[in-house]
Amino acid sequence: MKTKADVIVVGGGNAGLCAALTARRLVDDVLVLESAPIDMRGGNTRHTRNIRHIHAGGDGVLTGSYTEEELWEDLVKVSDEAIDEDIARMVIRESESVPGFMAQHGVHWQASLKGTLHLSRTNRFFLGGGKAMLNALYASAGSKKIDVRYETPVTDILVEGRRASGVVALIDGEPTELHARSVVVASGGFEANKAWLRENWGEAADRFVIRGSPFNMGGPLKALLERGALSVGNPKGAHAISVDARAPDFDGGIVTRIDSVPLSIMVNKAGQRFSDEGADLWPRRYASWGHLIAAQDDQIAYSIFDSQVNNLFIPGLYPPYQAETLDGLAQQAGLPRDALERTVRQFNASVPTDPPFDHGRLDGRSTTGLDIPKSNWALRIDSPPFYAYPLRCGITFTYLGVKVDAEAHLQTDQGRVHNLFAAGEIMSGNVLTAGYLAGFGLTIGAVFGRIAGSGAGRFASSSS
Repeated sequence: MKTKADVIVVGGGNAGLCAALTARRLVDDVLVLESAPIDMRGGNTRHTRNIRHIHAGGDGVLTGSYTEEELWEDLVKVSDEAIDEDIARMVIRESESVPGFMAQHGVHWQASLKGTLHLSRTNRFFLGGGKAMLNALYASAGSKKIDVRYETPVTDILVEGRRASGVVALIDGEPTELHARSVVVASGGFEANKAWLRENWGEAADRFVIRGSPFNMGGPLKALLERGALSVGNPKGAHAISVDARAPDFDGGIVTRIDSVPLSIMVNKAGQRFSDEGADLWPRRYASWGHLIAAQDDQIAYSIFDSQVNNLFIPGLYPPYQAETLDGLAQQAGLPRDALERTVRQFNASVPTDPPFDHGRLDGRSTTGLDIPKSNWALRIDSPPFYAYPLRCGITFTYLGVKVDAEAHLQTDQGRVHNLFAAGEIMSGNVLTAGYLAGFGLTIGAVFGRIAGSGAGRFASSSS
């Protein structure tokens, strides 16, 4: 294996490939280091479905316009801390060009599927999903003679002061220095590292489901922080959603997500509701449920609904529990019968008759008289069969990362590193402070991947 390149890209997901393809326009020798084997390449990108971006109008795939101000307002609504508005708005503006860039590299699109709640106007779906998108980008990289090395985890980034000289990677198990004129780190977060999660969450982390790649162990992130990179993001911050409690511990992906939450009531192991299921549209709200479930005893919860809504969302990987009575449902789910029946009875008594139920928008159909309201989509649960999904906190990616500027340069207490750039999940905390918008992680990765690749390529070409 060669040990020198113009640009080394650490990580072979969406952000890394966008960086590599962009850098290749400026230099001849681009090397991508991917920790996973070829059949599991691409990190969490393999499990994605769509990208969120601004656009002027509908086009046969999207159903209407989505403006910069609207996307900015959506981002503010899901965040509970100060956002770097300059960087966030830059990402939003640049998002408009991302679909064209991807299409140039072979990515195709399709309209959103039935049951994909509230996304047909704001999010563009990949034909074939994230795996097909990745395959297209890898094919384009191959045609441009970008060198990709699999099963090559990076354990250190070689940085002295404000200059990087390369990386240390495990090649056949041996630490090996690989040198480059510029380095882009796009290696994801540390969500697959249960020991690191446990440092922040305690033993609760043992009951988390890791939806994404088991290879996102956070090695490059830890190396950068140890070498003086400034950090951003809450160490406990994460894209954390409700997933089926029966899902595999790692790599279950999008199919383990449960979308019944806004059309159901959510109860904990004691059979009691604990949060407003109808607080907002699902794409702005779904990433709050992982943290809510993580705060419950034994980190488990249950989505309870009936036949009225069973066909209004994309079903999960596993069938829900089903029974003709609430008593039977409680027995299947292992919930206390009396508590569940009391919760459903009190909820049903609080449900109004007006306005009409409309799951396609915020319908204002709110409960009355409950300590914890359901602000929209409140329907009585009284039409058997009854259903329940068991849910756990599903971690997609972590928000703790490295600070960058608008040109994707890594920031240290000495200033920016001139030839070291970051893109994707490892720097998403510069934009995502707490919550999440469906599809926006890929947007950040694609925008900053292109910025990082351009910066790395320019620096490498000027120093050759």
